[in-house]
Amino acid sequence: MNINSALVKQLRSEKFWSQEELAIASGLNLRTVQRIEKEATASLQSKKALAGAFGIAVKDLEYQESPTLQTYEYKTLDIEWKSTFLSSLKAPRLPDLTPTLNKEGQEGWRLVQIILPELLLGAKSVEKLVAIFERPISN
Repeated sequence: MNINSALVKQLRSEKFWSQEELAIASGLNLRTVQRIEKEATASLQSKKALAGAFGIAVKDLEYQESPTLQTYEYKTLDIEWKSTFLSSLKAPRLPDLTPTLNKEGQEGWRLVQIILPELLLGAKSVEKLVAIFERPISN
């Protein structure tokens, strides 16, 4: 089981105990205390022994994984496309986006949205599509 080894070290330090003194206070073997602090794993019995020695609840020794905030970078890509409002009422022929999307995908980009900027401005024809892509930034 995972254990918050940083908390174990902190509590031990606050009591000015060596690892050997913690082993004696908890009834654990010195090697067990060393392994817990180094590897951050402990059996339930060891957790109970440490909690008793520190005077805290067993659940307080559980390892709490910090949520990491994923950050992204974004880019836009203009894709040429000529279309008029009247031709789009029939059966507009959209450009084949497959090669572009596959190329960007191989570089780690994920398509977020495609926008027709001219339509947002009330134009009667469309000159281009704007594709918005994102990819995670490694921390």
